[in-house]
Amino acid sequence: MALRLRTEMPELKGATEWVNGEVSKEDLQGKPVLVHFWSISCGLCKKSMPDVLKIRDEYRDKGLQVIGIHMPRSEKDTETGPVKEAIEKYELTHPQAIDNQHSIVDSFENEFVPAYYLFDEEGQLRHRSAGEKALKMMERPLERVLGNND
Repeated sequence: MALRLRTEMPELKGATEWVNGEVSKEDLQGKPVLVHFWSISCGLCKKSMPDVLKIRDEYRDKGLQVIGIHMPRSEKDTETGPVKEAIEKYELTHPQAIDNQHSIVDSFENEFVPAYYLFDEEGQLRHRSAGEKALKMMERPLERVLGNND
């Protein structure tokens, strides 16, 4: 993960398709944002989905916006039907970009799933983490970013 802390949020452009509403960087101005990269072929991603939903629901009142980015890891992962089924199955009701060309993935310089990028209300990257303990590592930065909204 090369995107450096305090870097401005990259554009959310080039997705193959959006599910649950398309969002742009401009739509998110003034709001804290958690960008979640996942893949349908990633077991750890599936295992962490309930925790992502818990964060989304728990911090919604504090203004946290959660955006999912489906990052295919193989040719099979680019089939949009199964991705949409997974979005429905895991109740990912927040905006989801299906990024088959890796346009958003590349703009974030992201290599991993699951991966999480937390931006403050000024659109500055405050935390990034990936892998099994990624959400646990995000707890403190999330509290710091959202504490500024009180």
